[in-house]
Amino acid sequence: MDSSKKIINVQILNAFAENGKGGNPAGVVLNADELSDKNKLEISKKVGLSETAFVSKSKTEDFKLDFFTPNKQIAHCGHATVATFSYLKQIGVLQNNSSSKETIDGKRKIEIIGDLAFMEQLAPKYVNVDQKESIILKSLGLKKTDLMPNAPIQLVNTGNSFILVPVKSNEILKNIIPDFDLITKISDEFDLIGYYVFSTKTEHDATSRMFGPRYGILEESGTGMAAGPLGCYLFDILKLKKSSFHIQQGKYMKEPSPSLIIVNLRIDNGEIKDLMAGGKGILNRQLDIEISA
Repeated sequence: MDSSKKIINVQILNAFAENGKGGNPAGVVLNADELSDKNKLEISKKVGLSETAFVSKSKTEDFKLDFFTPNKQIAHCGHATVATFSYLKQIGVLQNNSSSKETIDGKRKIEIIGDLAFMEQLAPKYVNVDQKESIILKSLGLKKTDLMPNAPIQLVNTGNSFILVPVKSNEILKNIIPDFDLITKISDEFDLIGYYVFSTKTEHDATSRMFGPRYGILEESGTGMAAGPLGCYLFDILKLKKSSFHIQQGKYMKEPSPSLIIVNLRIDNGEIKDLMAGGKGILNRQLDIEISA
């Protein structure tokens, strides 16, 4: 092999698999301490999934995780975190049922319950985006009458920012025609990962679709960092007063890959203090990626 090249082993895990199928694939690279950010971006681009997680040593937490999409670094990624900790548990590196990760945006707790991995997210912050309602609707090919009544379009952040769009039926959700250039423009303006469009007319608490073209993700099949904000929205805005929500995603993609994300809220005196979002990770395959040394 050319000495200027290096082979990196990447595990591909499907996070948030529903009934052992579907889920959202993420790349996981262990022992990434020697890799530069440029290396990580090159690997992520070659892996070609929405996110790849790079695991290295941390001075303060159990592990340090860096997340890269095919075009840039991202602060947090729910499905890649679930994939990583599920895998670490499966191969015996993780001995306990509680762990932690260091990220570029601070530290977060991790819990393992059976074969499910959960990641801590922060209390929600809400931002009113009423003034942009018409352009947000236009970017999805929707009309005002397609929206769920008495449910505002809202920006919600529990670590990453998403605009949540409640529609009144699964049919409307299924038939969305996204204008990715317009979604990117709005995502730039509000510093979003993307949109999370959802319906509550489903066998779960909600069924959703995530569009994140700003990060090179046209549509994703399971987004833990968006499901967390949606769980908060269901509790705070739609007044569904329970502490655990099951959110399906990926059902209405061109190539369906249904995912199930569990969001557990920690509530004190009627207020969300923080939350854990998670699901199951299943090893899909391994890849060897060649990069410049």
